[in-house]
Amino acid sequence: MTQTAPRTRSFRHAALGATLGATLGAMLGAALTMLGTAFAHEPLDHTGGITAPAGDVEVVDVDIVHAKVVTDGNVATFHMAVSGAAGATRPTPVGTLAGSSVFAYVWPTSIDRSEVGFDAAAGILALAVTAHPDFDDTPLFDENGDGDPNNDGADWHSHWVVLVEDKACSGGLKVRDVSPGQDVLPKTAPGLPIALDSPGMSPLIKGATVQITVPVQGAANVNFDAVAAKLQVHEQGKVPLLCVTGTYKVASGNLTLPGVIMRKDK
Repeated sequence: MTQTAPRTRSFRHAALGATLGATLGAMLGAALTMLGTAFAHEPLDHTGGITAPAGDVEVVDVDIVHAKVVTDGNVATFHMAVSGAAGATRPTPVGTLAGSSVFAYVWPTSIDRSEVGFDAAAGILALAVTAHPDFDDTPLFDENGDGDPNNDGADWHSHWVVLVEDKACSGGLKVRDVSPGQDVLPKTAPGLPIALDSPGMSPLIKGATVQITVPVQGAANVNFDAVAAKLQVHEQGKVPLLCVTGTYKVASGNLTLPGVIMRKDK
C-alpha cells in the first residue's frame, strides 16, 4: 500500500561545496544482479560512518539514522539505515513520464565521475536506489523477473547519477542534462538525456536497512553523505529534465559529505 509521501525540505548545491541486443542485456543483467546480491547479503554493522538522531522527520522510512560505505577490492558496499521499514514509501503514479515523481535513497560522493564511465564535466557522482512507477529506465535488466524488462520502474533499483546545481529546481539540484551520443556516458546508460547510468545491481532492502554493492574503483578514502530525497520529471519534458525537489533527511544535516569510505576489515 502506497503511503502518503512525507514532506520534503529544499536544499542548495552550495551545501555540497560546504562542501543503458536484448540477449546480451539479459546475460549482463543476470551476472550483475548475482554479483550485487551476493555481496549485499552480507549486511554491514552500524558502526562507523555517519550517524544521525532519529525522530526528526515525520515518516520513519526516510528517517536516516546511519550511513556507511566500505570497499573490498574493486567493489563498494553502500549502506543506509532508517528508523522504520526501509522502502515503505513510493511515489503515487500519475500515468505519464512527464511530471512523475522519483523517490530515492542517495549517497553523494567525491568519487571521480570517470571511475564509472562519465566524462569529467562538473558535478557530484552519487549512487541512488530509486523507485518510480510511471517509467522504466533499466531496459537491459528485468528486476521483477516477469520476462519484460520495461515495466520495473516501481521496484527499487540502482543508478549512478551526476548531480549539479540548477536554481530552476526547487531543491537546488538536478541530474545533469546531457546529449546522448555526444556526451560521454557509461555503457549501461539507458539513453535518457541526463547523466544517469543503470548498472543493474540489485539493492537489498530488509527491515530498516538499504544496502547495495557495486563495482567501482577509486572509492577508498573518499567522502560521502546519505540523503533520502524526492525528484520530479519536468512536466513538459523540458530542461531541467529531472530535478531534486526536496530532501526528507540528510544524514550529516547539511550535506557536507563528512563520511569517509573505508576499506573492509579482513
